[in-house]
Amino acid sequence: MGQLTLPVTGKSRCVLITGATGAIGGALAQAYATPTTHLVLHGRNQSSLETLATACREKGASVSLSSAHLTDDSELTAWLDSVCAQHVPDIVIANAGINTHPHDNALEPWDEVQALLDINLKAPIAMAQRLVPAMQARGSGQLVFISSLAGWHGLPTTPSYSASKAGIKAYGEGLRGLLAPHGIGVTVVMPGYVTSPMCNAMPGPKPWEWPPERAANAIQRGVAANRARISFPFPLNFGTWWLAVLPAGLSQWLIKRFGFHHPGGV
Repeated sequence: MGQLTLPVTGKSRCVLITGATGAIGGALAQAYATPTTHLVLHGRNQSSLETLATACREKGASVSLSSAHLTDDSELTAWLDSVCAQHVPDIVIANAGINTHPHDNALEPWDEVQALLDINLKAPIAMAQRLVPAMQARGSGQLVFISSLAGWHGLPTTPSYSASKAGIKAYGEGLRGLLAPHGIGVTVVMPGYVTSPMCNAMPGPKPWEWPPERAANAIQRGVAANRARISFPFPLNFGTWWLAVLPAGLSQWLIKRFGFHHPGGV
């Protein structure tokens, strides 16, 4: 299921997006869908993936699909090796992600925490392990890691999600300096609330919520400029950045004051 064959075309760039059936992933696929682009779209919802592929092909892009298990090392390796054998991706957007929340005055279920860390943190790092050597050999490439404004300071409503996003933020920042001499750019994206089923399921207020198309356009512009960090929207980014700077006790008081706490406590 992780194997694919890229069509022989004159496309000038290859863009790989995981989690393409999600709100941001789908909007990014549509934003990158041009006649000079080959899209490699990954998603677990096969029906939604086929619908997205049709929409992207109507814009002139060629499209290959995959539903490889990102948390299965052998399957992930086979898929990425098959992609690189035909065209090393020019842009890789590791967008796949999940969330979990505390329930009924208890910690998040451990099996959900493990699954979250596997997808949000381990899978993007595993992808870099497979793709970076091929990008180094070519001398170019762009890795894009999707973090979150929750990566600035952990939220009681989503502690494991916050931890995973802080982790991928730190990894991407470290990798940028490591890979720059090889012509490989690394961008960390820190979105705020973007309209999606995942966003709707999150407890707490959702100020300055953006539609996915607006988020995708901001990400595409930032990636094209090889920005180290893309964070939005500004008011929420500025506020959450301060949570990382202020004394922890004050930051945690502010989080509770503005309603970003779990009502039941733990």
